[in-house]
Amino acid sequence: MTNTLRTALLIVNPNSRSGSDADIQEGIALLEAAGIQLINTTSNSAEQTRRLIVEHCRTIDLVILGGGDGTISSAAPTLYQHQLPFAILPLGTANDLARSLGMSGDLLEAFQLIVKNHRSRMNLGVVNGHYFFNAANIGLGVRVTHELTPEIKKQWGVFSYLAAVFAALKKNRKFRATIRVDGKPYKVSSIQLAVGNGRYYGGGNVIDEYSTIDDGKLCLYSVPPLTLWELLTLAPLLRNGKQRLTDKIFTASGQHIEINTSRLREIHADGEPVSITPALFEVIPEALEVIRPQPDEVIP
Repeated sequence: MTNTLRTALLIVNPNSRSGSDADIQEGIALLEAAGIQLINTTSNSAEQTRRLIVEHCRTIDLVILGGGDGTISSAAPTLYQHQLPFAILPLGTANDLARSLGMSGDLLEAFQLIVKNHRSRMNLGVVNGHYFFNAANIGLGVRVTHELTPEIKKQWGVFSYLAAVFAALKKNRKFRATIRVDGKPYKVSSIQLAVGNGRYYGGGNVIDEYSTIDDGKLCLYSVPPLTLWELLTLAPLLRNGKQRLTDKIFTASGQHIEINTSRLREIHADGEPVSITPALFEVIPEALEVIRPQPDEVIP
């Protein structure tokens, strides 16, 4: 796709910056040398990001979001409302959306992708009216988010998700759920329910080995109450999205998913609290235009 790119709004979350200032300045110089006029801003909150996009929406061709998955996800409603193309500078701990888009995670490569300006359409997930890119969790995933404090992230880095999982397992509780996938009912006993729009979530876990962020469907799995040893045995399958290889884990996919739980449960999407059960999940196919690698450039 050869869209003309003249003016871009750059929004960087300074609190999630993992790239060096030198790399960011080098990238900015690269964009400016390519003839792109930058409106260079920073944002410390979802509301500030929303205001910046709304303020400039009529005069820009692209929004560039620098931060982690939470930062990028917080911009989803405004990007969708104004149908603005966007690009990612992966500055977070996990950068799961960047992975789902086939990006390497290298900051300068992300700037080079913007100059190349190859775009495609991607899905947007919705749960109870809240938009998300990667995945939404009920159960263990929510507890992991509570355990994933800034202190843990700073101490453990890319291993912080693993540390948070072990802490969460000690406090997590099972629950019963009724699930409808495109109208078909199921009942499960669960400690973790996840619904994915993208491919990656939670620090590089794969929601389903066949899932992509542009396939027009949601993928769901449910983990039943298991012993710690059983969970450790299944961990490689869960990590690599191969849950279908065991009959212990319930899996399904569709465009319309309803979940009712025996008690009200928190729902977190892209690492942020967004709602409580009962939950209605839907997918908006081809909702947004994003800059990403061309198919032959995708990092496996």
